Amino acid sequence: MSHEATASSPSADADPHVLTRVANGIGYIELERPQALNALTTAMVGTMLAALEQWRNDSGVLAVIVRSRHARAFCAGGDIRFLYESYRAGDQAALDTFFTDEYRLNHTIFTYPKPYIALLHGVVMGGGMGISQGAHRTGGLRLAGATTRMAMPETRIGLFPDVGMGWFLARTPGAIGRYLAVTGETLDQASALYAGLADTVLDEAAWPGLLDALESERFASGAEVVASVHRAALAADAARELAERSPLAAVRGWIDRHFSQADVPAMLASLEAAQRADAGEGAEAGWAARTVSVLRERSPLSMAVSLEVVSRAEGTMADCLRRDLDLTRSSFAMGDVVEGIRARIIDKDNQPRWRFARIEDVRRDDVERMFESPWSVTEHPLRDLAG
Repeated sequence: MSHEATASSPSADADPHVLTRVANGIGYIELERPQALNALTTAMVGTMLAALEQWRNDSGVLAVIVRSRHARAFCAGGDIRFLYESYRAGDQAALDTFFTDEYRLNHTIFTYPKPYIALLHGVVMGGGMGISQGAHRTGGLRLAGATTRMAMPETRIGLFPDVGMGWFLARTPGAIGRYLAVTGETLDQASALYAGLADTVLDEAAWPGLLDALESERFASGAEVVASVHRAALAADAARELAERSPLAAVRGWIDRHFSQADVPAMLASLEAAQRADAGEGAEAGWAARTVSVLRERSPLSMAVSLEVVSRAEGTMADCLRRDLDLTRSSFAMGDVVEGIRARIIDKDNQPRWRFARIEDVRRDDVERMFESPWSVTEHPLRDLAG
Protein backbone atom coordinates (compact mmCIF):
# COMPACT_ATOMS: atom_id res chain seq x y z
CA MET A 1 0.00 0.00 0.00
CA SER A 2 1.38 3.43 -0.89
CA HIS A 3 2.60 5.62 1.93
CA GLU A 4 2.39 8.81 -0.11
CA ALA A 5 -0.15 11.47 0.82
CA THR A 6 -2.65 12.38 -1.84
CA ALA A 7 -5.08 15.25 -1.65
CA SER A 8 -8.72 14.40 -2.18
CA SER A 9 -10.17 15.88 -5.33
CA PRO A 10 -11.83 19.08 -4.07
CA SER A 11 -15.37 19.78 -5.17
CA ALA A 12 -16.27 23.12 -6.63
CA ASP A 13 -17.90 24.22 -3.38
CA ALA A 14 -15.20 22.83 -1.02
CA ASP A 15 -14.64 25.17 1.90
CA PRO A 16 -11.13 26.52 2.61
CA HIS A 17 -11.71 26.08 6.34
CA VAL A 18 -11.75 22.28 5.97
CA LEU A 19 -8.81 20.46 4.41
CA THR A 20 -9.27 16.87 3.29
CA ARG A 21 -6.57 14.47 2.16
CA VAL A 22 -5.73 10.77 2.06
CA ALA A 23 -2.41 9.48 3.34
CA ASN A 24 -1.38 5.86 3.89
CA GLY A 25 -4.94 4.61 3.70
CA ILE A 26 -6.31 7.18 6.14
CA GLY A 27 -8.68 9.98 5.20
CA TYR A 28 -7.89 13.17 7.10
CA ILE A 29 -10.39 15.94 7.81
CA GLU A 30 -8.55 18.95 9.22
CA LEU A 31 -10.40 21.99 10.54
CA GLU A 32 -8.77 25.28 9.58
CA ARG A 33 -10.77 28.17 11.00
CA PRO A 34 -8.67 29.09 14.05
CA GLN A 35 -9.87 32.69 14.30
CA ALA A 36 -13.34 31.34 15.15
CA LEU A 37 -12.11 28.31 17.16
CA ASN A 38 -13.16 26.17 14.17
CA ALA A 39 -16.84 27.07 14.61
CA LEU A 40 -18.73 25.25 11.87
CA THR A 41 -20.31 27.00 8.91
CA THR A 42 -22.73 25.49 6.43
CA ALA A 43 -19.92 25.22 3.88
CA MET A 44 -17.59 23.47 6.34
CA VAL A 45 -20.31 20.94 7.14
CA GLY A 46 -20.85 20.35 3.43
CA THR A 47 -17.16 19.76 2.77
CA MET A 48 -16.91 17.25 5.62
CA LEU A 49 -19.99 15.39 4.48
CA ALA A 50 -18.76 15.28 0.86
CA ALA A 51 -15.40 13.83 1.95
CA LEU A 52 -17.04 11.12 4.05
CA GLU A 53 -19.34 10.14 1.21
CA GLN A 54 -16.42 10.08 -1.23
CA TRP A 55 -14.44 7.77 1.06
CA ARG A 56 -17.35 5.56 2.12
CA ASN A 57 -16.84 2.97 -0.66
CA ASP A 58 -13.22 3.78 -1.46
CA SER A 59 -11.17 0.66 -0.69
CA GLY A 60 -8.08 2.85 -0.46
CA VAL A 61 -9.44 4.57 2.65
CA LEU A 62 -9.37 2.30 5.70
CA ALA A 63 -10.22 4.82 8.42
CA VAL A 64 -10.90 8.52 8.92
CA ILE A 65 -9.25 10.97 11.32
CA VAL A 66 -10.76 14.36 12.17
CA ARG A 67 -8.53 16.91 13.87
CA SER A 68 -7.48 20.51 14.20
CA ARG A 69 -3.96 21.81 13.67
CA HIS A 70 -4.54 24.66 16.12
CA ALA A 71 -3.85 24.45 19.84
CA ARG A 72 -6.82 26.40 21.22
CA ALA A 73 -9.65 24.33 19.87
CA PHE A 74 -10.84 21.21 18.13
CA CYS A 75 -14.21 22.84 17.43
CA ALA A 76 -16.18 25.34 19.51
CA GLY A 77 -19.54 24.50 17.91
CA GLY A 78 -21.68 26.05 15.21
CA ASP A 79 -21.33 29.59 13.91
CA ILE A 80 -23.71 31.17 16.44
CA ARG A 81 -23.38 34.70 15.09
CA PHE A 82 -24.40 33.53 11.61
CA LEU A 83 -27.47 31.80 13.04
CA TYR A 84 -28.46 34.91 14.98
CA GLU A 85 -28.03 37.18 11.98
CA SER A 86 -29.96 34.78 9.73
CA TYR A 87 -32.90 34.75 12.12
CA ARG A 88 -32.90 38.53 12.49
CA ALA A 89 -32.89 38.84 8.70
CA GLY A 90 -35.88 36.50 8.44
CA ASP A 91 -33.84 33.90 6.56
CA GLN A 92 -35.44 30.73 7.89
CA ALA A 93 -34.08 28.76 4.94
CA ALA A 94 -30.50 29.51 6.02
CA LEU A 95 -31.23 28.27 9.54
CA ASP A 96 -32.97 25.12 8.34
CA THR A 97 -30.19 24.37 5.86
CA PHE A 98 -27.44 24.71 8.45
CA PHE A 99 -29.11 22.52 11.06
CA THR A 100 -30.36 19.94 8.55
CA ASP A 101 -26.93 19.57 6.97
CA GLU A 102 -25.17 19.51 10.36
CA TYR A 103 -27.44 16.81 11.73
CA ARG A 104 -27.10 14.79 8.54
CA LEU A 105 -23.32 14.96 9.03
CA ASN A 106 -23.69 13.86 12.67
CA HIS A 107 -25.76 10.87 11.55
CA THR A 108 -23.29 9.99 8.79
CA ILE A 109 -20.48 9.88 11.36
CA PHE A 110 -22.57 7.85 13.81
CA THR A 111 -23.38 5.21 11.18
CA TYR A 112 -20.11 5.34 9.22
CA PRO A 113 -18.92 1.91 8.03
CA LYS A 114 -15.24 2.63 8.68
CA PRO A 115 -13.45 3.57 11.92
CA TYR A 116 -13.69 7.30 12.57
CA ILE A 117 -11.09 8.70 14.97
CA ALA A 118 -11.48 12.11 16.61
CA LEU A 119 -8.37 13.78 18.06
CA LEU A 120 -9.76 16.11 20.73
CA HIS A 121 -7.97 18.98 22.39
CA GLY A 122 -8.73 22.47 23.63
CA VAL A 123 -12.33 23.59 23.20
CA VAL A 124 -14.68 20.74 22.23
CA MET A 125 -18.19 22.11 22.54
CA GLY A 126 -21.60 22.01 20.86
CA GLY A 127 -21.12 21.11 17.23
CA GLY A 128 -17.60 19.93 18.08
CA MET A 129 -19.21 17.18 20.12
CA GLY A 130 -21.46 16.36 17.17
CA ILE A 131 -18.52 15.69 14.84
CA SER A 132 -16.62 13.61 17.40
CA GLN A 133 -18.90 11.58 19.67
CA GLY A 134 -20.17 9.30 16.92
CA ALA A 135 -16.64 7.91 16.53
CA HIS A 136 -17.37 5.58 19.41
CA ARG A 137 -20.05 3.79 17.36
CA THR A 138 -17.86 3.20 14.29
CA GLY A 139 -15.19 1.06 15.91
CA GLY A 140 -13.09 4.21 16.07
CA LEU A 141 -11.95 6.34 18.98
CA ARG A 142 -12.41 9.63 20.80
CA LEU A 143 -8.84 10.45 21.86
CA ALA A 144 -8.65 13.30 24.39
CA GLY A 145 -5.58 15.43 25.02
CA ALA A 146 -4.65 17.00 28.33
CA THR A 147 -6.02 20.38 27.25
CA THR A 148 -9.47 19.03 26.34
CA ARG A 149 -12.36 21.10 27.66
CA MET A 150 -15.59 19.39 26.65
CA ALA A 151 -19.13 20.70 27.11
CA MET A 152 -22.63 21.18 25.79
CA PRO A 153 -23.12 24.69 27.23
CA GLU A 154 -26.32 25.41 25.32
CA THR A 155 -28.54 26.29 28.30
CA ARG A 156 -26.29 29.31 28.80
CA ILE A 157 -27.57 30.76 25.49
CA GLY A 158 -31.10 29.40 25.68
CA LEU A 159 -30.57 26.43 23.39
CA PHE A 160 -30.43 22.69 24.22
CA PRO A 161 -27.87 19.87 23.75
CA ASP A 162 -28.45 19.21 20.06
CA VAL A 163 -26.33 17.41 17.39
CA GLY A 164 -27.68 14.13 18.79
CA MET A 165 -25.99 14.66 22.15
CA GLY A 166 -29.17 13.73 23.97
CA TRP A 167 -28.51 10.15 22.82
CA PHE A 168 -25.01 10.14 24.34
CA LEU A 169 -25.97 12.00 27.53
CA ALA A 170 -28.79 9.54 28.18
CA ARG A 171 -26.21 6.74 28.19
CA THR A 172 -23.72 8.24 30.64
CA PRO A 173 -23.45 6.74 34.15
CA GLY A 174 -26.07 7.60 36.75
CA ALA A 175 -27.46 11.13 36.48
CA ILE A 176 -24.37 12.58 34.81
CA GLY A 177 -26.12 13.16 31.48
CA ARG A 178 -28.99 15.00 33.14
CA TYR A 179 -26.51 17.12 35.08
CA LEU A 180 -24.47 18.01 31.99
CA ALA A 181 -27.56 18.78 29.90
CA VAL A 182 -29.04 21.18 32.45
CA THR A 183 -25.89 22.90 33.72
CA GLY A 184 -23.73 22.80 30.60
CA GLU A 185 -20.71 22.24 32.81
CA THR A 186 -17.28 21.67 31.25
CA LEU A 187 -15.36 18.39 31.54
CA ASP A 188 -11.60 18.05 31.58
CA GLN A 189 -9.78 15.10 30.05
CA ALA A 190 -10.20 12.81 33.06
CA SER A 191 -13.86 13.72 33.58
CA ALA A 192 -14.62 13.10 29.89
CA LEU A 193 -13.19 9.60 30.35
CA TYR A 194 -15.25 9.05 33.49
CA ALA A 195 -18.45 10.16 31.75
CA GLY A 196 -17.81 7.83 28.83
CA LEU A 197 -17.47 10.76 26.41
CA ALA A 198 -13.82 9.95 25.63
CA ASP A 199 -12.37 6.50 24.97
CA THR A 200 -8.69 7.02 25.70
CA VAL A 201 -6.17 9.80 26.29
CA LEU A 202 -2.78 10.95 25.08
CA ASP A 203 -1.04 14.20 25.93
CA GLU A 204 -0.70 16.50 22.94
CA ALA A 205 3.09 16.47 23.14
CA ALA A 206 2.96 12.89 21.84
CA TRP A 207 0.56 13.62 18.98
CA PRO A 208 3.23 14.48 16.35
CA GLY A 209 4.82 11.08 16.93
CA LEU A 210 1.43 9.38 16.65
CA LEU A 211 0.63 11.16 13.40
CA ASP A 212 4.05 10.27 11.97
CA ALA A 213 3.46 6.62 12.85
CA LEU A 214 0.05 6.67 11.20
CA GLU A 215 1.60 7.86 7.96
CA SER A 216 4.45 5.34 8.00
CA GLU A 217 3.14 2.04 9.44
CA ARG A 218 1.58 -0.49 7.10
CA PHE A 219 -2.12 -1.14 7.68
CA ALA A 220 -4.30 -3.84 6.18
CA SER A 221 -7.53 -2.70 7.82
CA GLY A 222 -9.19 0.14 9.71
CA ALA A 223 -8.99 -1.94 12.88
CA GLU A 224 -5.20 -1.92 12.56
CA VAL A 225 -5.25 1.89 12.39
CA VAL A 226 -7.30 2.00 15.58
CA ALA A 227 -4.94 -0.48 17.25
CA SER A 228 -2.00 1.78 16.40
CA VAL A 229 -3.67 4.69 18.16
CA HIS A 230 -4.44 2.48 21.16
CA ARG A 231 -0.79 1.47 21.42
CA ALA A 232 0.29 5.10 21.60
CA ALA A 233 -2.40 6.09 24.11
CA LEU A 234 -2.38 5.71 27.87
CA ALA A 235 -2.74 2.09 28.94
CA ALA A 236 -6.28 1.03 29.84
CA ASP A 237 -5.55 0.50 33.54
CA ALA A 238 -3.90 3.90 33.84
CA ALA A 239 -6.79 5.53 31.97
CA ARG A 240 -9.30 3.97 34.37
CA GLU A 241 -7.29 5.23 37.32
CA LEU A 242 -7.17 8.71 35.80
CA ALA A 243 -10.95 8.66 35.31
CA GLU A 244 -11.60 7.56 38.90
CA ARG A 245 -9.51 10.49 40.17
CA SER A 246 -11.39 13.00 38.00
CA PRO A 247 -13.27 16.04 39.35
CA LEU A 248 -16.48 14.50 37.99
CA ALA A 249 -15.94 11.24 39.88
CA ALA A 250 -15.40 13.23 43.07
CA VAL A 251 -18.92 14.71 42.91
CA ARG A 252 -20.68 11.74 41.30
CA GLY A 253 -22.64 10.86 44.45
CA TRP A 254 -23.98 14.39 44.77
CA ILE A 255 -24.87 14.52 41.07
CA ASP A 256 -26.83 11.29 41.34
CA ARG A 257 -28.63 12.47 44.48
CA HIS A 258 -29.75 15.84 43.15
CA PHE A 259 -30.02 15.36 39.39
CA SER A 260 -31.99 12.12 39.52
CA GLN A 261 -34.95 14.22 40.68
CA ALA A 262 -37.98 14.26 38.38
CA ASP A 263 -37.61 17.78 37.00
CA VAL A 264 -35.46 20.90 37.26
CA PRO A 265 -37.48 22.56 40.06
CA ALA A 266 -37.06 19.39 42.14
CA MET A 267 -33.34 19.36 41.37
CA LEU A 268 -33.06 22.97 42.45
CA ALA A 269 -35.00 22.34 45.66
CA SER A 270 -32.77 19.38 46.48
CA LEU A 271 -29.63 21.43 45.89
CA GLU A 272 -30.92 24.32 47.98
CA ALA A 273 -31.68 21.93 50.83
CA ALA A 274 -28.11 20.64 50.68
CA GLN A 275 -26.84 24.22 50.53
CA ARG A 276 -28.66 25.03 53.78
CA ALA A 277 -27.50 21.89 55.57
CA ASP A 278 -24.92 22.38 58.31
CA ALA A 279 -25.31 26.13 57.97
CA GLY A 280 -23.96 25.97 54.45
CA GLU A 281 -20.63 24.51 55.49
CA GLY A 282 -19.01 21.37 54.16
CA ALA A 283 -17.96 20.22 50.72
CA GLU A 284 -21.40 19.22 49.46
CA ALA A 285 -23.00 22.45 50.67
CA GLY A 286 -20.37 24.48 48.84
CA TRP A 287 -20.77 22.48 45.64
CA ALA A 288 -24.56 22.73 45.91
CA ALA A 289 -24.35 26.50 46.35
CA ARG A 290 -22.18 26.87 43.26
CA THR A 291 -24.52 24.63 41.25
CA VAL A 292 -27.59 26.59 42.36
CA SER A 293 -25.86 29.75 41.17
CA VAL A 294 -25.29 28.12 37.76
CA LEU A 295 -28.91 27.02 37.44
CA ARG A 296 -30.25 30.44 38.40
CA GLU A 297 -28.18 31.95 35.58
CA ARG A 298 -29.27 29.55 32.81
CA SER A 299 -32.43 29.85 30.69
CA PRO A 300 -35.28 28.27 32.68
CA LEU A 301 -37.11 27.09 29.57
CA SER A 302 -33.91 25.78 28.02
CA MET A 303 -33.06 23.76 31.12
CA ALA A 304 -36.51 22.15 31.15
CA VAL A 305 -36.29 21.36 27.43
CA SER A 306 -32.73 20.03 27.78
CA LEU A 307 -33.73 17.64 30.53
CA GLU A 308 -36.61 16.43 28.37
CA VAL A 309 -34.23 15.91 25.43
CA VAL A 310 -32.22 13.45 27.53
CA SER A 311 -35.37 11.79 28.88
CA ARG A 312 -36.68 11.19 25.34
CA ALA A 313 -33.40 9.81 23.95
CA GLU A 314 -34.19 6.12 24.42
CA GLY A 315 -34.66 5.51 20.69
CA THR A 316 -32.38 5.75 17.67
CA MET A 317 -29.94 8.49 16.78
CA ALA A 318 -32.12 9.24 13.74
CA ASP A 319 -35.08 9.90 16.03
CA CYS A 320 -32.96 12.16 18.24
CA LEU A 321 -31.71 14.20 15.30
CA ARG A 322 -35.19 14.65 13.85
CA ARG A 323 -36.35 15.86 17.25
CA ASP A 324 -33.34 18.18 17.48
CA LEU A 325 -34.28 19.75 14.16
CA ASP A 326 -37.85 20.29 15.37
CA LEU A 327 -36.47 21.98 18.49
CA THR A 328 -34.27 24.36 16.53
CA ARG A 329 -37.42 25.80 14.97
CA SER A 330 -39.21 26.26 18.29
CA SER A 331 -36.08 27.49 20.10
CA PHE A 332 -35.72 30.37 17.67
CA ALA A 333 -39.43 31.05 17.21
CA MET A 334 -40.62 30.94 20.82
CA GLY A 335 -37.64 30.04 22.98
CA ASP A 336 -34.73 31.92 24.48
CA VAL A 337 -31.93 31.34 21.99
CA VAL A 338 -32.13 34.67 20.15
CA GLU A 339 -32.03 36.59 23.43
CA GLY A 340 -29.31 34.30 24.80
CA ILE A 341 -27.05 34.86 21.80
CA ARG A 342 -27.68 38.60 21.99
CA ALA A 343 -26.72 38.76 25.66
CA ARG A 344 -23.76 36.37 25.58
CA ILE A 345 -22.30 36.78 22.09
CA ILE A 346 -23.55 39.95 20.36
CA ASP A 347 -23.94 42.66 23.01
CA LYS A 348 -22.05 40.72 25.70
CA ASP A 349 -23.97 42.42 28.50
CA ASN A 350 -24.61 39.04 30.15
CA GLN A 351 -28.07 40.24 31.12
CA PRO A 352 -30.41 37.96 29.19
CA ARG A 353 -34.12 38.62 29.62
CA TRP A 354 -35.36 35.07 29.64
CA ARG A 355 -38.92 34.24 28.66
CA PHE A 356 -39.51 32.86 32.17
CA ALA A 357 -37.95 34.56 35.16
CA ARG A 358 -37.60 31.38 37.22
CA ILE A 359 -37.50 27.66 36.52
CA GLU A 360 -40.47 27.27 38.86
CA ASP A 361 -42.53 29.33 36.39
CA VAL A 362 -42.09 26.91 33.47
CA ARG A 363 -45.16 24.72 33.01
CA ARG A 364 -45.27 21.26 31.51
CA ASP A 365 -47.37 22.56 28.62
CA ASP A 366 -44.65 25.10 27.80
CA VAL A 367 -42.12 22.30 27.46
CA GLU A 368 -44.39 20.03 25.44
CA ARG A 369 -45.15 22.83 22.98
CA MET A 370 -41.44 23.16 22.20
CA PHE A 371 -41.36 19.57 20.91
CA GLU A 372 -44.13 20.01 18.35
CA SER A 373 -42.77 19.45 14.85
CA PRO A 374 -43.47 21.98 12.10
CA TRP A 375 -43.24 19.15 9.56
CA SER A 376 -45.34 16.07 8.91
CA VAL A 377 -43.60 12.70 9.08
CA THR A 378 -43.49 12.46 5.28
CA GLU A 379 -42.16 16.00 4.83
CA HIS A 380 -39.52 16.09 7.55
CA PRO A 381 -36.10 17.12 6.12
CA LEU A 382 -34.45 14.21 7.95
CA ARG A 383 -37.17 11.63 7.26
CA ASP A 384 -34.72 9.34 5.40
CA LEU A 385 -32.34 8.86 8.33
CA ALA A 386 -32.33 5.40 9.89
CA GLY A 387 -30.45 3.97 12.84
